Amino acid sequence: MKNSALKGALGALAVVGVALIAKKAIQRKRFIKGIFNEYGIKERSPFGLADKIREMNDEQYQELKGKFKKEFASRCCRKDNTVEA
Repeated sequence: MKNSALKGALGALAVVGVALIAKKAIQRKRFIKGIFNEYGIKERSPFGLADKIREMNDEQYQELKGKFKKEFASRCCRKDNTVEA
């Protein structure tokens, strides 16, 4: 009985883990899609994004870079609620 209960608990934990990973992947995909729409990038690939970055001036590039840093910053290395770059 103990082994069966343990397997059930581990199975439920695995399902929750997969669901959290899928949720995060969907959020990031939605973010990238928003960036493509915001900057009018027709080609939905890293190459299309790179072409658009080459066309940007420094101010636009820094704004885009800040958005990516904010979205993809690691949450594990925080000091006083700030992310070190």
